[in-house]
Amino acid sequence: MIVTPAARAALVAVLILGLAAAPAAAPAQAQQPLPAGPHATADKAKAEEGDRHAGYYYPPPDTSETYVARAPGMPNANRTMRIGFVTGFTRELNDRPYRPGYVMFVKGGEAEKLIVVAIEDRIIVTLYQARALLAEMTGVARASPLFRDLGVAADYTFLDLLKMMGFEKVTISDGATYAHEIHID
Repeated sequence: MIVTPAARAALVAVLILGLAAAPAAAPAQAQQPLPAGPHATADKAKAEEGDRHAGYYYPPPDTSETYVARAPGMPNANRTMRIGFVTGFTRELNDRPYRPGYVMFVKGGEAEKLIVVAIEDRIIVTLYQARALLAEMTGVARASPLFRDLGVAADYTFLDLLKMMGFEKVTISDGATYAHEIHID
């Protein structure tokens, strides 16, 4: 797959507008965090190792997993692209007539880490809710002209999109007691 400069520009523009138009997660019923799926590990010590954001933006991750991306990284993906994507997404979320329930931001010297934290109670309290949020974002990404033009709409996920842009890790948290970390290979 060759990603042209026009496709790269479309990636940022379409996804900033498209993902921001996705509906916000509805508040869920009170739930207890559920155990991780078969590909996750509950090795807190490993998850905390080298994660200076744990304990500040979110609690130390309870679970982690590795996603092996189908998409290759774009050779020209850079810090500016990743920050621009998340900044545009956040701007669109804040322009909505209602509060989105979560925030998304980047961290790391090269903005290689995406962090998603619930700012309302009961939004992302289980691993399954975290994965559902990613599935919703996958649906929007698959509907984008970029994925259709590349012919990958049926195969790539939101995590593949993040790989294309050079993200290496995603942490999703309820902002109180639970966090899940995904390493993108």
